[in-house]
Amino acid sequence: MTYQSGAGHYAVTARAMRAFGMLVRVNPEDFTTILSKNEKPLVVFTEKKFIVSSYHYLTSYKGFIFYTKTKSPMQLTSTVELIQAKSMWVSVYGN
Repeated sequence: MTYQSGAGHYAVTARAMRAFGMLVRVNPEDFTTILSKNEKPLVVFTEKKFIVSSYHYLTSYKGFIFYTKTKSPMQLTSTVELIQAKSMWVSVYGN
């Protein structure tokens, strides 16, 4: 399917966001704050090993999906339910 206008691209993007929700990239400190607002937060994480390891975390809060990336594992409270994924693909606009 090909769209010739910016409006067409917007429509495709809007449908994708309704299907998958909004992904928001935050720094690790804000991610921890978001986790503290949930009684029993669920976090999906993965470790990516290339030249240097990096850790990627996802959680949901009020209909948004929050994402953060760290160089070392996060120290999370015992109330956090962790699920380790084999892989994770995250596409976030901007830096």
